[in-house]
Amino acid sequence: MTAVQAMSGRGGWPLNVFLLPDGTPFYGGTYFPPDDKAARYNMPSWRQVLLSIAAAFRERRDEMAANGRELLSHIDKLAQVGTGATLPALAALLGAAYEGVAQNFDAHNGGFGDAPKFPQPMSLEFLLRAHLRGESQALAMLEFTLHKMAHGGIYDQLGGGFHRYSVDAIWLVPHFEKMLYDNALLARLYAETFQITQEPFYRRIATETLDYLLREMRHPQGGFFSTQDADSLVPGSDHKHEGEFFVWTPEELTSALGEDAPLFAAIYDVSRRGNFEGRNILHLPRTLSEVARTTGASVERLEVVAARGRQILFELREGRPKPERDEKILTAWNGMALRAFVVAAAAFARDDYLQAARDCADFLLRDLRRADGRQLRSWRDGRASIPAFLEDYALLADGLLALYSVDGDERWLRACVTSTDAMIDLFWDNDLGGFYDTGRDAEQLITRPRDVGDNATPSGNSTAAEVLLRLAALTGEEAYRERALRVIAGQSDMLRRFPLGFGRMLCAVDLAAARVKEVAIIGEPGSADSNALRAALLQPYRPHIVVAHGAPGSSSALTPLLAGRGLLDGKAAAYVCEHFACRLPVNTVESLEKELHR
Repeated sequence: MTAVQAMSGRGGWPLNVFLLPDGTPFYGGTYFPPDDKAARYNMPSWRQVLLSIAAAFRERRDEMAANGRELLSHIDKLAQVGTGATLPALAALLGAAYEGVAQNFDAHNGGFGDAPKFPQPMSLEFLLRAHLRGESQALAMLEFTLHKMAHGGIYDQLGGGFHRYSVDAIWLVPHFEKMLYDNALLARLYAETFQITQEPFYRRIATETLDYLLREMRHPQGGFFSTQDADSLVPGSDHKHEGEFFVWTPEELTSALGEDAPLFAAIYDVSRRGNFEGRNILHLPRTLSEVARTTGASVERLEVVAARGRQILFELREGRPKPERDEKILTAWNGMALRAFVVAAAAFARDDYLQAARDCADFLLRDLRRADGRQLRSWRDGRASIPAFLEDYALLADGLLALYSVDGDERWLRACVTSTDAMIDLFWDNDLGGFYDTGRDAEQLITRPRDVGDNATPSGNSTAAEVLLRLAALTGEEAYRERALRVIAGQSDMLRRFPLGFGRMLCAVDLAAARVKEVAIIGEPGSADSNALRAALLQPYRPHIVVAHGAPGSSSALTPLLAGRGLLDGKAAAYVCEHFACRLPVNTVESLEKELHR
């Protein structure tokens, strides 16, 4: 893909690249029409491309090899972009990036840019951080977007969960595929927005999305599958159609809902004309108050009709042929799911979500790890394969660190440190001042890839930077922080110029610029007083703290925060520290809150 983007200035799918026998790319593109009749917009047909490549390979192979070497040199330079930079003033960088994000905000429909419209949860998370820094419009932009998305057809109004993207600018008609990573990132974002606002709406969307993952995408042993297809079988036939599982006609509503059907249709915009190929994607273009004014029904009546109708239609839909799943389990994507369940467990006091996170972590550490400790990327049907890439290590460590903060079991911290140290050993390049995407033990490619931008998923470099900053604050290992700052310095110019392409990296910059507080909770595991202090710390949105847990008299080789700490008046105690200089302990929620705001 990097080669095609370098040759043509754009990428996409399908991806077609021609290589010399040694693997050097020399020509490529995305879609080519099948024959000359289908060719348009001065685009060669697939037949023309094949014949031209065959002729050039026979007659001008030296020229092709030279072109390939030139292309590789260009790709190598792309990997070096941003190295050797000095660390900028972080606050100024964050301010400039926020202005860039705000300028691209769609004030009419929420989100960023035009059709097709993608959710971009990492840039939206950056708005949460900007709100904490005092940017007055950041939270309004975020909330407007979250409402627009959750009320649109991109959100599954019956079963929960988000589709991949919207083909229009108004979040109505989705590409119906559902991805694990989208739903993990968005569920966490809605949960974190609830932590800020305490608005039940965000809790509902987060829980419906996570419940969808548990219901449809979870392997019995704890890992999560990758995707659910956009297409499904048309009932009574042997062919598939996109969105077939999700769309409705007025007649189907009447049959299922009886006298409630007209009101349900008014709420979810179901008409005979339809909004998708003559059928209807359920969405909420109007508030219930607006529907009440046009129908004469009370808001309370509409709430009952909507809730009952959703349940009836969901159960009816369960009888339809379901979209197929891609049942491979990927370490990186599961790392995102792991963190989402941890955040929701803390935000909503959900022990079942915490257990789902533990099960996921156990699966990744047990079934996707070789006997020699090397993490693997992919698992399916009992077989794990492919040495893990940078993003796998970084996102796994990210999820494990979040799990330790909420669960308090030191084995998660130990596993996080092990994964992080292995990540540094396998992927770090000191001359580069950053990480490569493939390990030093991986198959030798023509060029060693390095992607620093946050696209549909966080880049390995972005995630690694934030993990290293958090681990430095927890363990006191300054080398972790130094590496994180080198990664940030190398991308500072790109962050200013293209902030929407670096949402997760901007969150790492925000952490690097913050006054991070280290908090040690000392108490009997699972005791009511320990749990109360932990909940006070973690139920609100606090991206600038790290938490260590220990029993009375315990210590840890992994974090000095626990050394010499004990109970206070026989009760669980919290020690709030900055740079490992700790204040006097407190043992009530009220006094802890005061210490955190000093």
